Order: sequence, then structure tokens, then C-alpha cells
Amino acid sequence: MKITKLETFLVKPRSLFLKIHTDEGLIGLGEPILEGRALTCAQAVAELEPYLVGQDPRRVVHHWQAMYRHAFYRGGPLLTSALSGVEQAL
Repeated sequence: MKITKLETFLVKPRSLFLKIHTDEGLIGLGEPILEGRALTCAQAVAELEPYLVGQDPRRVVHHWQAMYRHAFYRGGPLLTSALSGVEQAL
């Protein structure tokens, strides 16, 4: 099983949802949101997409560690909100 794409859905005024698709037709849903920064979180998720596409979605902890530890700036509310939504969807 491989991740094929990530989709974000902005629900006004300030919610964001994430859908992760796989090549086997399974989807996962998450909510990568930082209050008042939905568009910014959507961009953060988009920047994680190149890493995730082609990966096995069952390796949740591995992916979280890889995305968190290989970021230039670790931590912070924006990155961890994006990672949280991805983790929920996986």
C-alpha cells in the first residue's frame, strides 16, 4: 500500500481538513489546524506531500519522526499542527 496524494479542504471561516489517499482506495482523514492559520497549515501540509507520496501509510511513527526531525526549524505550533493532522489521517 502506498500514499498517492494529499488533499486539504478549507471550511470557512477557519477549519481545515486533510484527506490522504492510497493506491488501494483507502483514505484517511485528519484535521491539521492552528486556530486562525488554516491557509498557512494547508501550505505546511503541501510541503510535506513530496515526502509522503509513495510511502507506506502504516509506518505512522516513522513518518512523524522523519518529517519532524528533518525540518530546518523543529517544533513550533505550525509544524506540529500540520504533523498532527497527517498523523490523524494515517
